[in-house]
Amino acid sequence: MTSAPVPRQIKLRQASACLELHYDDQVTELDAEFLRVHSPSAEVTGHGKPVLQFGKQGITIKAVEAVGNYGIKLVFSDSHDTGIFTWPLLRKFSEERDALWQAYLDKLDRAGLSREPEY
Repeated sequence: MTSAPVPRQIKLRQASACLELHYDDQVTELDAEFLRVHSPSAEVTGHGKPVLQFGKQGITIKAVEAVGNYGIKLVFSDSHDTGIFTWPLLRKFSEERDALWQAYLDKLDRAGLSREPEY
């Protein structure tokens, strides 16, 4: 079994609110909102019963922290910081970003929810 590639460089692009991942074979940008709504945290995954996240448009990433040799933790502007984004998960997000995003938008639409924050 081969392990997922580890990004050789990770850049936090605060102006565009995205995480830039540099792999040997590609460079991918993952938007902060995408990462927040797909967080692997218990709050989002719901211990097997996913909780649809909404109102996260405009969210930013405040910090990126290494977690051992297997991933990173992101600190979002809404104080969410409990998900550990492993290297395999980040690679999956890089490869399937468009399909995952469209599936998320479809779920929001079916639930009658919005990406826009409620103030």
